[in-house]
Amino acid sequence: MLCKIALGNVRRAGKDYLVYLLTLTLAVTVFYAFNTISMQVDIAGVTEQNAGMGETLGGIISGLTVFLAFVMGFLMVYANNFIMKRRKKEFGLYQVLGMGRGQVALIMALETLFVSLVALVLGIVLGLALSQLMVFFTASLFKTQISNFHFFFSLGAFVITVGCLVAIFLVTLVFNLRVVAKAKIIDLMSASRKNETIKTRNPWLAAVVFVVGLVAIIIAYVRLLRDGMPYDGSPEGMTNFLITTITVVVGTILFFFGLSGFLLKAFQATRGIYWRGLNMVTLRQLSAKVNTVSFSMAMIAMILFLAITSVTTGMSLASVMNESVERGTPVDYTRCLVYFSPANIDELNANQAQWDAEDGVESGVVYAAATAPVDMIAAGHADTIQEGEHAGEPFDPSVVSDDYLQVNAYDSMPRGAERPLVTLTDLCQAVNKPLPQGAETADPTSQGLMVMKESDYNAYLRFRGMDEVKLGSDGYVLLSDMGGSILDIYDAVMREGVAIDFGGHTLHPVSNAVNVDASVFQNAMMGMNAGTIVVPDALVDEANLPLYYGYLLVNYADDVSVEEGDAYMSAHRTYGDVTDSTGAIVAGWGVEATRTNTYESVDSMNGLISYLAIYIGFVLVLACAAILTIQQLSSVADASPSSRILSELGCPTRTICHSALVQQTIFFLFPLAMGIAHSMVALNVITRLVELFGGFDIAGTVAFTALIFVVAYGGYFAVTYLMSKGIVRDAVRIRHAV
Repeated sequence: MLCKIALGNVRRAGKDYLVYLLTLTLAVTVFYAFNTISMQVDIAGVTEQNAGMGETLGGIISGLTVFLAFVMGFLMVYANNFIMKRRKKEFGLYQVLGMGRGQVALIMALETLFVSLVALVLGIVLGLALSQLMVFFTASLFKTQISNFHFFFSLGAFVITVGCLVAIFLVTLVFNLRVVAKAKIIDLMSASRKNETIKTRNPWLAAVVFVVGLVAIIIAYVRLLRDGMPYDGSPEGMTNFLITTITVVVGTILFFFGLSGFLLKAFQATRGIYWRGLNMVTLRQLSAKVNTVSFSMAMIAMILFLAITSVTTGMSLASVMNESVERGTPVDYTRCLVYFSPANIDELNANQAQWDAEDGVESGVVYAAATAPVDMIAAGHADTIQEGEHAGEPFDPSVVSDDYLQVNAYDSMPRGAERPLVTLTDLCQAVNKPLPQGAETADPTSQGLMVMKESDYNAYLRFRGMDEVKLGSDGYVLLSDMGGSILDIYDAVMREGVAIDFGGHTLHPVSNAVNVDASVFQNAMMGMNAGTIVVPDALVDEANLPLYYGYLLVNYADDVSVEEGDAYMSAHRTYGDVTDSTGAIVAGWGVEATRTNTYESVDSMNGLISYLAIYIGFVLVLACAAILTIQQLSSVADASPSSRILSELGCPTRTICHSALVQQTIFFLFPLAMGIAHSMVALNVITRLVELFGGFDIAGTVAFTALIFVVAYGGYFAVTYLMSKGIVRDAVRIRHAV
């Protein structure tokens, strides 16, 4: 019997359950579709390039889904609150007719269960369709070809989705039981006769609070633009960032807390607008609503800020890596050698002596500073290949290549000196430019540029098929493959002909701008050459500069395929020590990468970032929009008596609906505008920071972010207004029926 009543209630109260059903269906759709990622990457051929990508993405998405499921569960509590407000009298009538509170709670639980089952069926059907389409999106992200597309169903994604739906259902059920247990019959039966409780405060005080909140937000913006992000993890930076965060959160809350008084005083001063139509009623109702939901509006604004920032930043980062990787992979394979600095030699030897003492064995290991460049091909022979047809052989890139080059770079800090010969700080001061975001707190001694001999650099240019440079006896060239914030400084230095004192010699630029393509010495997803100065060979020797980096650049031989070359270079091997002629260890192996692996890493990173950005952004926007919808529908339902009174006074239904539309527009628009404002400031800081590594342009992702908001946020706004019109018309219809 109770099951029959619940089923009839769901059919009869379909409009009340629409928001609940819509939100739950979209949640199930997104949960299922995104949790099929492991199968999508298989069909899209991604696992052929990166065997672990499916498991990695799947694990991250699954964990994130569980968290988002709890968020959606508490969101459904808001939906049930709206339904309860609409049906309090009905639930009270059940108890008057003899039902116990447990039976009423069971009816509500069954209603929720039926709606959840419908949402599950609709969501899975839509999720199936979306997951099939996402295979093509996955293939485009990872730049693969779909060779064997077929319809698929993921049991794992289905189980996760059902589990999340059960969690949402349980959270909602607990809330329902709590409401029924506390509700009194007299309150339920008289709910429809209770007018909306309007809490008012001094409008002048509210206006002052609004101004204080606005000032706090501006102060937070100024602090963030001045201090930037705590990229270095320093206690001072983290403290400043925490203060800025607290300031903007408190300011946002105060802004919305005082918004009602500000709007009321502003429009009261404009009497031609205030007394026109229902504007006075609209503002009074708006003031009462802002009083009660100011905190939730502030939180929605902050969540929208996170959604906008995450989607825009994530997609823009993916775009940066896509643009950088082509320039950042000049050859088939690169390997780096990192020389031990003279300042660290004593520490390394002391540590080794301590380890020998603890082991009770004299290892004979000695560290020393290199006095001459190490032959990286010869040093690689100390490595032993452990797999494949060359297992047991020493590693020798010349096996697959007859076209390779070693380039050496030197530290600009002379042996025994306390400061580099050329620093980024010096160059910024020379052209009156500030240090780039991310470098302004660094010690000048750590900002020294690398130094490269003219002969080494010209050998590199010949290897790349580029024109050589001619420095003469007093010329220099600056190199970098980083982003615009660094390149702008170097370009200005050379364009303005800044003279550089290099160990007592005055050098002048022989170029007007950095040749970025001729500044890449290793395969990488983003820029790795923060700054290098090329000077005549004799000056490097005279300055007594220690070796800093060694770069080995390799192109495969014509008769060696890329697959064969990559297999040899990527084969697992043990690594030997890099020693000089005396047997002392002078360097350690750094990063090595093939062009293929670098592209695959970029594709994998792009896919991961894009999926997480879209997933998090869409669900957060969905949550915010649903909360606003439920709040507004609850307000319209509470204001039904006022709508009847306005109708009795002769106000047209269309005008009453227009009043509701104005209020809803403000409630949807103001948090969005605040979220966009916060995002613009944050993205400005993020852009400056990311520009250290490559061009960061958010314009390309603005349209995509806007699409998400139009579909999710705008869709819920339209649903809110359409349902509000129905509630208002029902209230007016009751008046005419009476």
